[in-house]
Amino acid sequence: MGRNWYLLWGGSAISAVGDGIFLAALPLLAAQLTQDPKLIAGVSFFGALPWLLAALPAGAAADRYDGRRLLLTALWIQCALMALLATFHSAHIAFLYGMAFLIGTAENVPRAVGQPLIKATVDNHLLERANGRLFASQAVALQFAGPPLGGLLFAVAVPAPFWVNALTFAIAALLVTCMRTQRKEPPPVRPRVAEGLRWLVKHKALRTVTVVSATTNLCIAMTMATLVLFAQHRLGLTNAGFGAFLATLACGGVAGGMLAERLLRYRNTVTVTVVLIPLMWLGIATVAHDLLTVAVFAVVSSFCTAVWGVATATLRQRAVPTELLGRVSSAQTLITWGVQPIGALLGGLTADYFGLLAPWFVAVALRTAVGLICLKPLRAHFFAAALNVHLAASPEQDAAVTFPDASR
Repeated sequence: MGRNWYLLWGGSAISAVGDGIFLAALPLLAAQLTQDPKLIAGVSFFGALPWLLAALPAGAAADRYDGRRLLLTALWIQCALMALLATFHSAHIAFLYGMAFLIGTAENVPRAVGQPLIKATVDNHLLERANGRLFASQAVALQFAGPPLGGLLFAVAVPAPFWVNALTFAIAALLVTCMRTQRKEPPPVRPRVAEGLRWLVKHKALRTVTVVSATTNLCIAMTMATLVLFAQHRLGLTNAGFGAFLATLACGGVAGGMLAERLLRYRNTVTVTVVLIPLMWLGIATVAHDLLTVAVFAVVSSFCTAVWGVATATLRQRAVPTELLGRVSSAQTLITWGVQPIGALLGGLTADYFGLLAPWFVAVALRTAVGLICLKPLRAHFFAAALNVHLAASPEQDAAVTFPDASR
């Protein structure tokens, strides 16, 4: 798949390890400063808020400037911010809010340039394989390797996970430095920030996918906002145990990423993911009272999420013209990730007033309703388009090919 792809893949995987460490360490640090669910949820809110504010400008920058240089700049900025957080970790929780916001802002750039860089380094017929490997490696790093390591490092010394996270960003930056890509010439006309959003709204398949993905992320943010309290009070987990709890998500994500290329050949694959995800959340909220039972439901949920992610990423890369890919990807990010601060606030308030299980039940009801409403449009537009190599580049020309039958 080429030297540039493997360097990009390696850098992504290593930085994802740091993200996984951060994923476990940040809520643990917040829980050390306060036990108020609303204040802890505030960390998730400020960490996700930049997706609403910076996603579209990051997408315009990705379509205008050299993606490799932008990625390098973002990685070094994230490295510096992690070092700053490690140094002043014992400050007021308001400082934690500010650092979460700045780190989230810097993360918009890798997210925006990632899709164009993948498309530039991989042949079109290998996109499913590339996206599948990327999702699998990120699941291992972000959920399996990173969170337990973050919990253990936090137990050893509070600033340790943040120093290690800074190191992962530095290593990732060095790998990206070794990439040899053609320098991108700025387009003759300055990219319009909102153009990607308008293109997305016109495309039936991507518009439907965006609604389902946004609802899923909103619901996940609701449950994740107070997940550390759920793990401590309902499951009785320690700091290190919380990292292991997050790691259970990786098992399904790895399998889903590796098998997605084969599974997406079948007609009903995405339908199954749409239906199973909220059912697994319902299992966690009702019958799961120990880590093992939670792990079973979480593995199935993360498996379905990974398959869905590979399918939607491939659809986007094939459907969107290259010169618009950064802006359309960021427009989707604005919507699908921009709902996370709203979800975090709703999750914190719901847990505070109705108990730690309440966000799970609300998430199940909301995701089930939206999934069922969108199921027919998905079947009409998404299944064929996701794997059609010759998908039309115009949002007014949706592909109309027959999806392979699972019974063959």
